[in-house]
Amino acid sequence: MKKSGRGAAQYLKALARRRSARRQERRFLIDGPALVADALQSGVELEAVYVEAGTNEVVVDDVAAAGVRVHVVPPGSVHRFTDVVTPQGIVAVARMPETSLDGVLTHLGDDPLLVLCAVADPGNAGTLVRVAEGAGVGAVLFCDGSTDPYGPKCVRASAGSIFHVPVVSEGNPVLVLETIGARGVQRLGTDVRRGKPYDQFDLVAPFALVLGNEANGLAPEIGEHLDAWVHIPMAGDLESLNVATAGSVICFEAARQRREQP
Repeated sequence: MKKSGRGAAQYLKALARRRSARRQERRFLIDGPALVADALQSGVELEAVYVEAGTNEVVVDDVAAAGVRVHVVPPGSVHRFTDVVTPQGIVAVARMPETSLDGVLTHLGDDPLLVLCAVADPGNAGTLVRVAEGAGVGAVLFCDGSTDPYGPKCVRASAGSIFHVPVVSEGNPVLVLETIGARGVQRLGTDVRRGKPYDQFDLVAPFALVLGNEANGLAPEIGEHLDAWVHIPMAGDLESLNVATAGSVICFEAARQRREQP
């Protein structure tokens, strides 16, 4: 094991706090032994692991055995490297996978897509990545204006699903939707009242579920590039559902419909 220096601390802080640094370095942080273990088992390329002295986690031996550099840092110092209030004593630096919209669409098959347009909250976005894995969604596309899928909060909210589901973070939303439409994939927008109820819509054929901003929904120019709308009927006085909840409901309805196909 190697000890880290002051330069390493500044590097980790930049990766934790600045999207521009993550994009430039093509690296992101993974916090906590459970997520680090999941990343290692999932084949994520770990560059280094920083662990507080005295931390007794099996994953430290596992990453060392895998040839990953392990740096020992003073007890209580990991919180200075990350955005976590109560860190778990271990953080890893991982390389971002090389994914692109064309690459994802080429290998997508008939699986659904999730398209996030200005989804700003990393907790919502990470939850949707987790939903994507559970519901069999083929990929999650983070269009320009959405939160960074590799930000620490989003990675944690995904509970490791970001290691298993292809994620693309690029592209003007209109251009992304045009590219999807050119592949013959139906583009479905979500609205409070427009379109069919989600459970009356055919979700077996290839489709992309397009989700908008938490406060403002989908921008008008996005609506011009959709093929249909769906909504979730609700009782009571609710006007709408949280974007992650709405996405979950529709994605798992699609999974149900697909399971019932011969």
